[in-house]
Amino acid sequence: MKRREFLTTGATGIAGMSLASPMILGDSIVGANDKIVLALIGCGGRGLSCIVNCCKINKNVVIKTVCDVNRTKLSNAAKTVERQLGKKPTTTEDMKTIFNDKDVTAVWIATPEHWHVPASILACQTGKDVYVEKNLSVNIWESRKLVEAAAKYKRIVQVGLQNRSAPQGFSAREYLKSGKLGKIVTVKTYFMLGGGKFTEAPEQPIPAWLDWDKWLGPAPYRPFSPSIVSEHGRGDWQYYWDYSGGLLDDEASHTIDLTRMVLGDPPHPKSVYAWGGNYAYGSKSETPEFQSVVYDFGNFTLTADGGRAFKYMYKAPQSIRNDATKFPNWRNYSARVEIYGTEGLMYLGRHGGGWQVLGKDDKIVAEDSAVFPDNEHQKNFIECIRSRKQPNGGIEQCHQSSTLINMGNIACRVGNKQLLFDGQTEKFTNDDQANILAKGTYRKGYEIPNEI
Repeated sequence: MKRREFLTTGATGIAGMSLASPMILGDSIVGANDKIVLALIGCGGRGLSCIVNCCKINKNVVIKTVCDVNRTKLSNAAKTVERQLGKKPTTTEDMKTIFNDKDVTAVWIATPEHWHVPASILACQTGKDVYVEKNLSVNIWESRKLVEAAAKYKRIVQVGLQNRSAPQGFSAREYLKSGKLGKIVTVKTYFMLGGGKFTEAPEQPIPAWLDWDKWLGPAPYRPFSPSIVSEHGRGDWQYYWDYSGGLLDDEASHTIDLTRMVLGDPPHPKSVYAWGGNYAYGSKSETPEFQSVVYDFGNFTLTADGGRAFKYMYKAPQSIRNDATKFPNWRNYSARVEIYGTEGLMYLGRHGGGWQVLGKDDKIVAEDSAVFPDNEHQKNFIECIRSRKQPNGGIEQCHQSSTLINMGNIACRVGNKQLLFDGQTEKFTNDDQANILAKGTYRKGYEIPNEI
């Protein structure tokens, strides 16, 4: 059976894979010593390293199957799993093999963003728990559908926003809750990296190592370009709206979600204003080289500024990420958060940056250091599969964080303007084109139905 036939069997689009509920674990609890069987969908470096590490740090967790439409990466992933864990997994180019496998407890989804929600919904419908990488979605509507699917099929869905499991995130939240920073007036987040001019390579024949049609999946069909997919590397699909939300999606998703968490997870903002474009290098990319986004939360503003034009900014190096005694140089830290209260300023870092509060004359009045929270997040996922408790990176709050990313990009795409937002309906009230982008479109045979 071909992929498209599989998706449409028995119903329209993705709903066709909604199998009978006896497959589903439901409210039953997996014992602490019961084996948990994982499968990986998307064999890039990030997904592969995470799922292997998850098996190493948790007891009785194994990988049965790896899946990718890039045959080179698929083969390399199988070899890596065997070398790291001692047993070679089965391989498949079609994720339906995993969804139909009753032995698989949970799937690890590390595809490009346009496949995150469609694959996750299929996993929920077929009784699998899900770990899905950020950013959660390429539009607002589809991640709400995943919230509905997780609830309907009683699935554990952990989003790869690791700071949700970071101890310093919890301590920062408690510090703000105590009132010691005073009233929060404004919050600034940054995603400033180096880069250069992007130029798309001409289209080429589809290479033998790739199933291009499956890679595109729900996205519109277009000729293959090596600018989009790389045989060995990550590829530049993040420069295209159909597959990603650009650097706001890739980098700011972490800082914005961490910011929401420490602020107590405020509801949707009242409006968003965004400006962006290719003004640094004049690239031909669809996603902008630089963006500036402002969210109105009623009693405070949140901004996100960044892009690929700042070669003097840097991410936290491993020497900081893995050392709980060190803090970044905040001024040149590409992913910092600045929380301005009436009594002090909190600098907050993701992935091991920790936090520090400065008072007058740059005096440090409070701080908490940290290390990269991958282990904590992966342990939390496995614990929740066994206990059926909701994970730290739960789907509702991560959907709301993903919505901020999509709102910022939509405001840029409709002409760099301010958009008013109804948080109850999750729709814009002053721009019809914005609502079209908020729902997105899907290639025939890959549709997400209104009723999950």
